[in-house]
Amino acid sequence: MTDMFLEKFRALVPKYLEDEWQEEDGLPAEELDSALAEHQFAVPLVLREFYLALGGCEDLMEAYHYFWDPEELEVDDDGFLMFLEDEAEQFTWGFRMGDLSVPDPIVYRRNNLRGQWKSEEGTFSEFVFDMFDWAFNEDED
Repeated sequence: MTDMFLEKFRALVPKYLEDEWQEEDGLPAEELDSALAEHQFAVPLVLREFYLALGGCEDLMEAYHYFWDPEELEVDDDGFLMFLEDEAEQFTWGFRMGDLSVPDPIVYRRNNLRGQWKSEEGTFSEFVFDMFDWAFNEDED
C-alpha cells in the first residue's frame, strides 16, 4: 500500500520542533497493528499513518489537545470513533463510523457538555495541519 500521508506527518517534527524526524517519533507498525487489533473497527488510512509518523512524539501528540493512544480509541453511543480531546475536556473529535473506509474522512467535534456532534468541514489531514499551525503559532497572533 502506498503511503499517502506519512511523509507529510513526519515533516511536522522539523517544522514545529526544529529537529529531524526520528524513528521513535512514530509507532512501530507491529506495535500499532497489535493495539488496533483489539478493536472491532478499522481506522482510516490517515489515522494509521498519523500514528506511524507521530504516535511516539509527545510534543505533538499532546500539543494543547491530546491525541488518544491507539489502544484508547473508542466509539461513542452516537457512532463516532473518538481520537482527540482538548486539555479542558470540553470537546472531543472523531469520525463517523460510516466514514472509516474513506482514506481521509471528515472530522467532527462534539461539545461534551451538550453531547452534540458538528462537522469541522475538513478532513483529518486538513484538521491536523491547521490545528498544529494554530497551536505552534498562537503567540504570533
